[in-house]
Amino acid sequence: MSKILFVVTGADHWTLADGTRHPSGFWAEEAVAPYEAFRAAGHEVVVATPGGVVPTVDQASLAPEVNGGQDNADRIAKALASFGELRRPVRLEEVDLDDYAAVFYPGGHGPMEDLAVNADSGRLLVEALESGKPLGVVCHGPAALLAAVRADGSNAFAGYEVAAFTNAEELQGGLGDKARWLLQDRLTEAGITVRAGQPWAPNVVVDRTLVTGQNPASSAPLADELLKKLA
Repeated sequence: MSKILFVVTGADHWTLADGTRHPSGFWAEEAVAPYEAFRAAGHEVVVATPGGVVPTVDQASLAPEVNGGQDNADRIAKALASFGELRRPVRLEEVDLDDYAAVFYPGGHGPMEDLAVNADSGRLLVEALESGKPLGVVCHGPAALLAAVRADGSNAFAGYEVAAFTNAEELQGGLGDKARWLLQDRLTEAGITVRAGQPWAPNVVVDRTLVTGQNPASSAPLADELLKKLA
């Protein structure tokens, strides 16, 4: 089958408005659920990070209270441990999009720190969009869209509709009033329309080749929609 590129944050923190570093990384469910779906469908997964660093899981994403209880938290942790590709990432700077059938970005606050301003990721996203290949992005992953800027300064995703982690969810999660900026606001400023669903409920938006999800609960249904585009 085909190869799917996972572009994962290389950051292990998110810098807040007061300059403190909030421990972060990628969100476990948002990597595990799509990975399991793609592998079950027979696809190969390759992980890429800035500089080829081994990505850091946000420890908060392994807690029982965000995984529906201890049993599922244990299942997520076990699945993450078997996700060997995370431990041998390729360098994002050296990725050749021609090698892949689709691209996927998981979230966590990490992308707010690095991928939002990463030019290599931005160029890859523009290339993916122009190639017509399916592109999936979930939760805080859409922060990476902010770096997808064309030569004229416009955002390549301006005019698109997306789902992304909302201001309401950031505030309810306890970090909204500590953030330097909020994802929903920045995407809107870039000309991207955020279609917000109910906080914490699954919400997937499909706009042409772009498939986006609002939060961790959207990860599995997003993967299903992305797979439809590869069928």
